[in-house]
Amino acid sequence: MAATALGVYLLLIVGATSSITDAASACSTWPTCHTPSDPLSQTELVVAWGHRIAAVLVGLLVAATTISAVFGDISSRVRAVIVVGAALYVVQVGVGAVTAIAGPAAIAPGLHLTLGLAVFGAIVLALAWDLELATGTEDDTIEATPLEEVQSADDAAAPRSLPDGGFARARLTAFAYFKMMKPRLMWLLCLVAAAGMALAAGPDLTAETIVATLGGGVLAIGASGTFNHVLERDVDQKMSRTADRPLANELIPVRNALAFGVLLTGASLAVFLTINTLAAALGLAAIIFYSVVYTLVLKPNTVQNTVIGGAAGALPALIGWAAVTNEIGWPALALAGVIFLWTPAHFYNLALAYKDDYARGGFPMMPVVRGETETRKHIIYYIAATLVGTVALAWITGLGALYAATVVVFGGIFLWAAIVLHFEQTEAAAFRSFHASNAFLGAVLVAVLIDALVI
Repeated sequence: MAATALGVYLLLIVGATSSITDAASACSTWPTCHTPSDPLSQTELVVAWGHRIAAVLVGLLVAATTISAVFGDISSRVRAVIVVGAALYVVQVGVGAVTAIAGPAAIAPGLHLTLGLAVFGAIVLALAWDLELATGTEDDTIEATPLEEVQSADDAAAPRSLPDGGFARARLTAFAYFKMMKPRLMWLLCLVAAAGMALAAGPDLTAETIVATLGGGVLAIGASGTFNHVLERDVDQKMSRTADRPLANELIPVRNALAFGVLLTGASLAVFLTINTLAAALGLAAIIFYSVVYTLVLKPNTVQNTVIGGAAGALPALIGWAAVTNEIGWPALALAGVIFLWTPAHFYNLALAYKDDYARGGFPMMPVVRGETETRKHIIYYIAATLVGTVALAWITGLGALYAATVVVFGGIFLWAAIVLHFEQTEAAAFRSFHASNAFLGAVLVAVLIDALVI
C-alpha cells in the first residue's frame, strides 16, 4: 500500500511536469504517443512518455492493492476507501485519454489533477488507517501536569554560577546570548526565505536583497527565540531538554534578555525597512506571532498548537517574496502552504520523542492528549498533505525536473521513515523520522533555489 501511495504521488509529479512543459498537449494520441507534425523536443518526448509509462505501472500497483483489499483480511473501511480510489483512478485515466485526443479544452481545467489528488488521498487514508489497526493501542495518552502546578513547583534548577576567569565568563555569557537566538532554526528558515526570493526574482536576484532579507530574518528569529526563552523560563526548568537554557538556569537576568530581544527586534525592523515596509511588517508579524500567539496562547492551551503555529515557519516564504516584489503572490502562498503543512509532520516526531518531558511541562501536545497512535497517524496525514502541497507549488510556479525528482525521492524517504515509526515505536525511530523531515524540506528548498536561479 505504501508503494502504491508513492507510485500515485510520482505520477502526480510527472503529470504536473508534463503539464508545465506542455508535453502533454503536444502528444495528441492515446495510449501511445506519436510524434506530431511539429516534432517534440527530446525533453518533451521523455516527459510525455514518462507520464504514460508511469500511469501504466501505477495502474498495476493500484490494481494489485485493490485485489489484495477485496480478498484480503482487512477492515471494511480500509477496503472501501481503496475501492473508491481505484474507481477514481479509472476515471482519471479516461479523463487523460479524452484530454490527449480532444485537447485540454474538452475537459474542465484541473479535473485530471484533481482526480489524481483524490486517488492519492484515498490510498494514503487507507494506509494510515491500516497502520493504525496493525500497530496502535486504544489508550496511550499521558496525564499531563497542570501548568499552574509546574510553575509553582519547588524543584527548580539551581542557578548556574559563572567561572572566575574574565575571558571564560565573557565566552560563556556570549554563547548564552547566542543560544537564546535559537540558531538551529536559522538555517532552515533562511532557506525558506531564500526560496521565496528565488521564486520571485529568478536569476535576477541581487546580492543586496539577499543580504538584507537574510540579515533581517536572522535578527527576527533571534528576537523570537529570546522572547520565547523569557516567557517559558519557569516551565523550561522542569523539562530535561530545556533545563540548561540560559534563562532557566538564571545564567542571564530576565531584564537583560528582554532588552536583548527588544534590541534584536529593532535591528531586524531597521534592516527590513531598507528593503520595503511590507517585508518589515511581515518580519514584525513573525516575531509577535511566535513570541505571543504561539508561546503564550497556543502552546499551553490547545493540542492544535503545532498545526496553527506552523504559520510562524511559513512567514519567511512571504517575507522572501515581498522583499523582491513588495507584494504577496500566489507562488509565495504556495511555498508558505508547503511549510505550514510540513510543520506538524515534522514536529510531531519530536513530540513523540519528548512526550514525557512535554507532559511534565504541562503542554497539551498531541502524544500527551491524543496518544502516540493518533500522533503517528496524523504524521502520515500531514506528510500526504505536504506532498500534495509540493504538487501545487510545482503547478503554480513551473518548477522543473530537478524539483520533481527531489520531492519524489526525499518524500519517499520521509514517508518510509514515518511508516517504520509505526512498527518500531521507539525514541530512536521518532528521531529518524524527525531527521528525515528535515532532510526532505532542506532538499526541496535547495531544489527550488537551483531550479529558479540556475535552470
